[in-house]
Order: sequence, then C-alpha cells, then structure tokens
Amino acid sequence: MTMKEVFDSLPSKLDKNAAEDLDAVYQFDLRGNQGGQYHLLVHNGTCVVKDGTHADPHVTLSMTGEDCIGVLNGRLSGMTMAMSGRLQVTGDIGLAMQLKSLFPNIAEG
Repeated sequence: MTMKEVFDSLPSKLDKNAAEDLDAVYQFDLRGNQGGQYHLLVHNGTCVVKDGTHADPHVTLSMTGEDCIGVLNGRLSGMTMAMSGRLQVTGDIGLAMQLKSLFPNIAEG
C-alpha cells in the first residue's frame, strides 16, 4: 500500500464522534521511499486530506513513510517512536496523541 493510498483512505476511517468538536490541522512530513508531504484537515467530524504543506498546522509529525504506515496501522507505537527519535512532533503534542482515537480502525481493510 502506498502512502498516498493510506492517506486517501483516512477520511472514510475517521471516527466522527471522536472528531465531533475538533478543529485541527495535522501536517505529515515523510522521508524515505514512501516519503511525501500531506496534511489532514479535521473539522467538526470531517476529514480532508491534501498533498503538500499547510501554512499553519496545529501539529507536525516528521518520520519516514514506512514508519508512518506502521504507526497508523498499529504495528509501531507513536510514543515509543517519539522517545527513540524516529518520530519528531512539533506543535500540539496533545493532538498528536489524539490521532489514534480519531482513526481507530485504520488497520482494517
């Protein structure tokens, strides 16, 4: 599965209840073979994925594309990755920690 396919699948996997009162911009800066830049706009229970960088994201997550797939599908712990330096988080760390609850079923189909 490519990074683009993973990001394109996110809107359909959003937990609308978890995102109901949220208004946040997540920036992903990904390196390596599966690299690229994407941002998620989460607003009132909806999610839009866009390519490229956002001018003013609430939180930025920097890692390799392969690690991003691992974190999103639950094979890798975002907390462990951050502590080991493989994942850099800038901005609102609380939003970064909330990401898993927004997409609880991402590992499925």
